Amino acid sequence: MAAIARKGTVLTTFVLLVLMAVPVLSAKKYLFKTCDQASFCRRNRAYADLADSRGAAWEPPYAIDPSTVTFDAGVLQGTILKTVTDSTGAPSNVEFPFQLVFLESGSARFVVDEKQRVESPIAGFPESLTQRRYNEASKWAVTGDLTPDIGAVESTTDDERKSAVYRVRYGPDRHFEAIVQAKPLQIRFYRDGEPHVILNDRGLFNMDQYRPKPADMDESKLDDKLDIKDMWEENFGGKEDKKPKGPESIALDVTFPDYEHVFGIPEHADQFSLRETRGGDGNHNEPYRLFNVDIFEYEVNSPMAMYGAIPFMQAHKKGSSVAIFWANGAETWIDITKTKPNPESFGIRKSTQTHWISESGVIDVYILLGPDPSSVYQQYGLLTGFTSLPPIYALGYHQCRWNYNSEEDVLEVDANFDSYGIPYDAIWLDIEYTDGKKYFTWLKSMFPTPEKMMQVLDKRKRKLVTIIDPHIKKESGYKVYEGLSKNELAVKTDNGEEFNGWCWPGESAWIDTFNPKAVEYWKEQFKSGKYCGHENNLLIWNDMNEPSVFNGPEVSAPRDTIHYGNWEHRDIHNIYGMTFINATVQAMQARQPRQRPFVLTRSFFAGSQRLGAVWTGDNAATWDYLRIVTPMLLSHSVAGFSFVGADVGGFFGNPTSELLTRWYQAGAFYPFFRGHAHIESKRREPWLPGEPYTSLIRTAIRMRYQLLPSIYTAFHRASFDGVPIIRPLFLLAPDNEDALGIDDQFFFGETGLLVKPIVQEGATSTEIYLPDEEIYYDYLDQTIYQGIGYKHIEAPLEKIPILARGGHILVRRDRHRRSATLMSHDPLTLVVHLDKTGNAAGVLYLDDGETTAYSRGAYLYRFFIFNVQDNILRSRSMQASSASNRSYEKSIDDVRIEKIIVIGLDTDKLKTNHAVEAFQDRKSWSTDIHITEAADRKASVVTVRDPKIFVTGDWSIQF
Repeated sequence: MAAIARKGTVLTTFVLLVLMAVPVLSAKKYLFKTCDQASFCRRNRAYADLADSRGAAWEPPYAIDPSTVTFDAGVLQGTILKTVTDSTGAPSNVEFPFQLVFLESGSARFVVDEKQRVESPIAGFPESLTQRRYNEASKWAVTGDLTPDIGAVESTTDDERKSAVYRVRYGPDRHFEAIVQAKPLQIRFYRDGEPHVILNDRGLFNMDQYRPKPADMDESKLDDKLDIKDMWEENFGGKEDKKPKGPESIALDVTFPDYEHVFGIPEHADQFSLRETRGGDGNHNEPYRLFNVDIFEYEVNSPMAMYGAIPFMQAHKKGSSVAIFWANGAETWIDITKTKPNPESFGIRKSTQTHWISESGVIDVYILLGPDPSSVYQQYGLLTGFTSLPPIYALGYHQCRWNYNSEEDVLEVDANFDSYGIPYDAIWLDIEYTDGKKYFTWLKSMFPTPEKMMQVLDKRKRKLVTIIDPHIKKESGYKVYEGLSKNELAVKTDNGEEFNGWCWPGESAWIDTFNPKAVEYWKEQFKSGKYCGHENNLLIWNDMNEPSVFNGPEVSAPRDTIHYGNWEHRDIHNIYGMTFINATVQAMQARQPRQRPFVLTRSFFAGSQRLGAVWTGDNAATWDYLRIVTPMLLSHSVAGFSFVGADVGGFFGNPTSELLTRWYQAGAFYPFFRGHAHIESKRREPWLPGEPYTSLIRTAIRMRYQLLPSIYTAFHRASFDGVPIIRPLFLLAPDNEDALGIDDQFFFGETGLLVKPIVQEGATSTEIYLPDEEIYYDYLDQTIYQGIGYKHIEAPLEKIPILARGGHILVRRDRHRRSATLMSHDPLTLVVHLDKTGNAAGVLYLDDGETTAYSRGAYLYRFFIFNVQDNILRSRSMQASSASNRSYEKSIDDVRIEKIIVIGLDTDKLKTNHAVEAFQDRKSWSTDIHITEAADRKASVVTVRDPKIFVTGDWSIQF
């Protein structure tokens, strides 16, 4: 939900004036800072300009002190000295200890802190604040093993040591190498002798050292060019930001030599291949900003900050992928420039130079050297964790709007889905279900018996999702607030009092979920029997957790508010939303310890993928917003957050029936699939547009449910190796550099399906780009396409443009049910799309879809392969046998393979046109087939109906 005044909400006159005019299709840019309005960004950009203007003559004030450098047990460490001058012009050095840690996982980590903030008390430092720089972003983001690789080898030569150059080989088979240069300070990372990542290539490393606030802050006596005054106090939008710790900004430039394309750093409504922010397109001269804000009706094609921040960037070129992760939770800006090709130094492509600038914290950057996209995603997952395996029902369709108004309204919508034969799995309640916007309460006049309502839904195997936000209404008698306040578990002001601001309920406090005691308090609120009775079909939606504060600076919390550990909000701003969903997930796990929780969050940070799903926030019902979804989902996906979606139909406004239909057709392939609408938007449940649109929307949603076995299998893979569900073209065609800028189509999960959503009004055809020489089939009519380049595809309103890449076997469930849970024992259909050599392979993962039993081995994992050499389709187990595995397989031993469809088979090689041989459990039998011969550019289709085989055992079919 956006920051828009709701009926029945009491807000200050100021907030109303700011917000009541919101339903206009553009973000209110004046509410949010530009780089020039953020002094630390402005200073570091000016520093970069100075360096660039001096070129080779640039002498940065930073260098490693060679006498401090040591290497032991996988760690190279020492001290970086910054030369500064005092008011008399006398030089002195500020010490910044560093560590370059080579991890057992194959990644490297570069950490720089500030000595004087760590080692001794600073006279005059505010006692209410932690003196040191915030260094716990990795604590929240990183769950992987940070053990140094004791096998890393220093290979510095004597001549290099004399020149203060240090060389370390590390990683798999020591194929990676880091070369550290003391002066000018620079670190180069090599793979197999080629440079891939360079830290401080341009000499933009910069750390504001601690210094006391000048006694006289008279602007006329300060050097405005240095922004001295803004280092201690700053004003934006009439709101003062006091900076009692003084300047703490950090900056570092990172070069990807010979890489023209970089991706990631969500969340931005912009193209997938990140654009230049300096020296490129004149319309895009702002850095990309990472600062979680409630940005309603965000701009498209913009680097503006949005709801979440993942400071991860991937670079890709033919033959190579690498990445970095900037572990910092403060406001961050990233500039991107492209250099001209330089064959003498790096190669034939442009190189990408990036400049990372954060308001506070330590420099903590991880370097991932690939060598390919899958390796990068696995390396990043080993650091920050992989997507948690969601319950199967979370992958179905979700129906939401602000708001379903009563129990009768909810149950009528639920019944209409059945009446129109449209499956769905969860219905959502926005904040109007509460009593006065007080979470964990119900508006009894409209929801008198919520538990009974949930029981009706549960009989149909459907879930109820309620919204729970972090702002807690400040009201006497409201027990949730009273307990929060009494136990001092809320965010505090800079003088130690409870911070109060304005949000939907009016005056509110914000729970401080950095505090372990606050997390325990939060868990108490969700206890079974206390909230929603003992019902187990409850799911949770965390919104407004950037945090959104209507009367705060940039619609958020003041930066000098205080969190647990005496950290300022500026240090942890981008992490707060993650801590809130973490508390909610823990609460739901405590409520239902055997069940996998489902929680949706709007705000996120690196590592949030471990906790739940995310959506792209408050979009609008226009074609531009539909178009921007695909590049946004791709950006989230490569940055580790696979479980992502967008509001189908657009949150604000009223979509035309054509737009709504096309959005459902696209949304059927979003990892998270939810329709949602604003309170002032017209009702738009799938049956309301009427025919032909209702039938077309029904078809799209049913296709989603058909593909659930393959989607669930893709999520299982993402949960252990990080390969995303929405996959960029370069994941399957890594050597095609012409495809790197294409972001309006994607490969979908384990299916091999290449999806191109229609995002143009009135379009009846489209062009799909084939990134490799593999054979492709139209998924719906088996027309053959082949050859790299664009192919014309007819796409009338009733058709979703989908091509199936040869070589893949996807698994479907073709029987229509009202929800995903009801499909668990339905028979399966295998669709085999043969590649140009006549082979294909695929996998299937199944478990009970809801509990944590899979973590103890209670699952089925099968491998399917069609071999052209003997024309046999085989199924084999991919897991070790265990008691849990055998018990689960026994529970589904009634699940059979209902149909096998083989596309592209040379039917001349079939022994007969009437039957094939099936083998299972040492038995064999013949089963009938149906053949559609190849003709008119359409592939042959061989269909085996009811082969009488079961999914749990090994089997084969001889064609």
